[in-house]
Amino acid sequence: MRVATLFGITLSLAIAIGEVAVPVTQAVQLRDGLVYFVQPPKLVNATTTYKEVNVWGGTYYFTINVPENAGESLQKVTIAQKEGSENIRYHLNDTRAFIGTRDRKETQLKLGPVTNERDTRTVFVNFDPPVTPGQTITIALRPVSNPSFSGVYLLGVTAFPVGEKSHGQFLGFGRFQFYSNGRGWWFP
Repeated sequence: MRVATLFGITLSLAIAIGEVAVPVTQAVQLRDGLVYFVQPPKLVNATTTYKEVNVWGGTYYFTINVPENAGESLQKVTIAQKEGSENIRYHLNDTRAFIGTRDRKETQLKLGPVTNERDTRTVFVNFDPPVTPGQTITIALRPVSNPSFSGVYLLGVTAFPVGEKSHGQFLGFGRFQFYSNGRGWWFP
């Protein structure tokens, strides 16, 4: 009982004086070395510049919030196509990332290797240096072209904290609906 009272008085004095220390959040690391986010990032939005099939020059934007209490920086994001009748191919060397959103681009982020794995239809975006907690970032992924077939394409987004053995946290799906313009591809 006395400890609780003492803590309450100390906290009241700290607030009154204006010296409240914000605790530093540490990442969760298991005995086997596996690292987790304390509070995982959140997929805020996924949009595309063009919604028509066969369009060249589009960009797919994935906006992710890395919360202040994430406990660890964001090292890598994977984007895996889970649904869609055609495999989407990308210009990996043209991938960009920046702090902010599609409409409010701020500081450009430096990327490490951006690679893909065709068998799993997954793109790996590495940050160099990692993204520190407390930021909203956007990844701009450039497809060679939008798919030739209309329909829904689901792209699963997973975030990985810094660490040799890091656990990926699935953030959700970017859902893209591509529409046919009503003309056959053989007509101009």
